[in-house]
Amino acid sequence: MDYIEKTVNKNYVFRGKILTVRCDDALLPDGRPCTREIIEHNGGACVLYVENDAVLLVRQYRYPYGESIYEIPAGKLEKGEDPMLAAARELEEEGGIKAEKLELLFVDYPTPGYTDEKIYIYRAYDGKKTQTNLDDGEFLDAEFLPLAKVKEMLKNREICDGKTLIALQAYFLEELGF
Repeated sequence: MDYIEKTVNKNYVFRGKILTVRCDDALLPDGRPCTREIIEHNGGACVLYVENDAVLLVRQYRYPYGESIYEIPAGKLEKGEDPMLAAARELEEEGGIKAEKLELLFVDYPTPGYTDEKIYIYRAYDGKKTQTNLDDGEFLDAEFLPLAKVKEMLKNREICDGKTLIALQAYFLEELGF
């Protein structure tokens, strides 16, 4: 059976700087009408960097949650921007590291029920220390945490960010030979 839903009309409700909200008229696979609430987002890129048995993490206040959380360096994509270049940019801006090599680990669909956002998750290698250069209005602390501490944080559920969990789990699985 074909499970494709057909868009009848895209109804734009809000257009902001980082996202657009639609409430579309659509048809289910059996032809019945329905509505679909969609958030359009250019997506993001993030990067895992490990050096000397320590992981570069940033701690940043996230307004929607009302708390500071640990994440790997990340940022939103500009329209048409190459995700790998964005990941390299964020690593240098937030962590002060310029990497020689980046490898795509995954493309994450964080919430496929209502957004078209994709997050490109990279691993960086062979970094050289540079200067951080945070965006205007961006406040965060970047630090290298020992792998043992990161494992403990995972065990204690102190890291909640999805893209960071995916990257760290990929790293630790690779250590085990998966």
